[in-house]
Amino acid sequence: MAFWIYGINPVSEAMRSRCCRIKEIWIATGRNPQAIESIVNEAHAEKIPVGTKERSQLDSLTKNATHQGVAAFIEHFAYADLDGILRRSEGDPLLLILDGMEDPRNLGALIRTALACGVWGVIIPKDRATGITPAVVKSSAGAVFHMPVARVTNITAALREIKERNIWVAGAAADAQTDLYQHDLTIPLAVVIGGEGRGVRPLVKRTCDLLVSIPMRGPVNSLNASVAGAIILYECLRQRATKPHLP
Repeated sequence: MAFWIYGINPVSEAMRSRCCRIKEIWIATGRNPQAIESIVNEAHAEKIPVGTKERSQLDSLTKNATHQGVAAFIEHFAYADLDGILRRSEGDPLLLILDGMEDPRNLGALIRTALACGVWGVIIPKDRATGITPAVVKSSAGAVFHMPVARVTNITAALREIKERNIWVAGAAADAQTDLYQHDLTIPLAVVIGGEGRGVRPLVKRTCDLLVSIPMRGPVNSLNASVAGAIILYECLRQRATKPHLP
């Protein structure tokens, strides 16, 4: 599906990744040319048309989002193949599965965190969840163009396929009996984060090998989905960084 992306970082990363074809770039009239010089120069080098538009036109195009005076039209977003993600070989496997996330800002934020934590790929469902949209691209600051994202028909079936590759599945659940700090997260692992409000669905939860909770203090008993996912992924990163290496 073709759509417009906006913001300096998203457009820059889309051009840098070369995983999607940019057909056209719009620059707002009066935009400081130094801030977008690299975008314009690369666009000219790649023979991508660059047009100047009134800022109001970009406001209308992006529904008044923070576009920073630049937008680009991409032909499509190339979703990854789950099997291709599982064939990666760098480091110990670490996957992120999002079970029904509907807020594009949460999805974008988690894709950005996943990239920072060395996650092999992000798996999302095709139905009842947001896909890659302009808002997701903006929230990820362009990280979505560097992180493999697979859309699958059935999350439970995808988890079974992941487990067949000897990768453990850990689901985030507020009612889990043990917290994430009591588990060895250096093993080959897929982390499952549930959708906003409902959490991990019962069937998906039963498919998990273990459930982990995040210690909470105070009257609030839950965290934003992207915050919870970030805490778990960074604990995985911390444990793996401090894991003793055999000679």
